[in-house]
Amino acid sequence: MDGLLIALGWVGLFAPTALGAIGSIIGCARAGQAACGAMLDLEGGYGRYVGLSALPSSQIIYGIVVMFSLQRTITVENAPGLFGIGVLAGLALMFSAMYQGACCASAINVSKRKPEIFGLSVAPAAIVEGFAVFAFIFALVLSGDIPPLPASGDMATPVTPLPTP
Repeated sequence: MDGLLIALGWVGLFAPTALGAIGSIIGCARAGQAACGAMLDLEGGYGRYVGLSALPSSQIIYGIVVMFSLQRTITVENAPGLFGIGVLAGLALMFSAMYQGACCASAINVSKRKPEIFGLSVAPAAIVEGFAVFAFIFALVLSGDIPPLPASGDMATPVTPLPTP
């Protein structure tokens, strides 16, 4: 049972980065496809569409920072907390990136027909980004409450943390 808890702790440690990357890949690809389609229809102004299609990439950055905030010696005592925070924050980042990509694709599609509403059409993507930031801050704040090592006198055997470069 201890081995399973330790394994779940490792999953929680890497989940924000992995799930944030998956969401960013899907979101950027979806928005990028819309940007490519807009380039076929328009004679110029491609830069704003390409820039907007990169907006969902911020979730992988948040995931990396959360992973570093969770990094500590994994023990039976702290593994459930690492798993819970890491997986839930990672899922929030993944879904926000995916839906942000959909918002960006919609903004690209409507603004190619009405360029004057480009700024307004980006607002839904910015709102979704706000929810990613909430999950990011939530994970950072809670990660500070996870104990780094077992209390003195406990019989838990800590697992060696990842080596830092």
